[in-house]
Amino acid sequence: MRSSIKNMKKQKGFTLIEIAIVLVIIGLLVGGVLQGQELIENSRVKQAVKDMNGTAAAIFAYQDRYGRMPGDDGNAATINARGATWAAVSAGNANGRLEIAANRAFSGTAESGAFWQHLKAAGFISGNPADAGLLTMPTNAWGGLMGVTTAAVGAGLTGTKVCLSQVPGSSAIAIDNELDDGLGASGRVRATLGVSGVNTNPSNAAGPIYSEDNVYTVCSRI
Repeated sequence: MRSSIKNMKKQKGFTLIEIAIVLVIIGLLVGGVLQGQELIENSRVKQAVKDMNGTAAAIFAYQDRYGRMPGDDGNAATINARGATWAAVSAGNANGRLEIAANRAFSGTAESGAFWQHLKAAGFISGNPADAGLLTMPTNAWGGLMGVTTAAVGAGLTGTKVCLSQVPGSSAIAIDNELDDGLGASGRVRATLGVSGVNTNPSNAAGPIYSEDNVYTVCSRI
């Protein structure tokens, strides 16, 4: 009998205070993880905005130095003679206009690839100017690509635009709010509904109402 009583005492469960302490610790850990995730996402948004603004600044600096638009600059013999970093760089058609269709925004072909090669060769952005095709294109904070198009995006947004693919909905909202009006169908920032894991080309259709459940291609006019 005495042995049974001793065993019952040994099997006594946690007290309410002990359970409460464990729950508090779990709550703090969960809160810390969520806050950490939010900080990471905020830093990605800041980096994306910095990259878009930095590309615009690089374009203006290139035009000031060479009097041409990066991507359109040519002919090949002239630009290849500028130095070692220019030796493997492609030339644009030098017609005075950067011309990148929507379906080439993330292709790295023709003036789409030459655009990034020229900025890298000039030292305005980092990267190897000898890279060709998709390798010419910078990646963005979410693992998608950063591209450029001169095609219309949304209703009437013309001119040169920097685009980011595979942007989560919550981040697309934050980017649009920081650079524009927070609406994917108006202003200088437009959104195209994307497919997860795909570098969806920007579209000239009316932009969507943002949903945090979706991913987007986000374009900002320079």
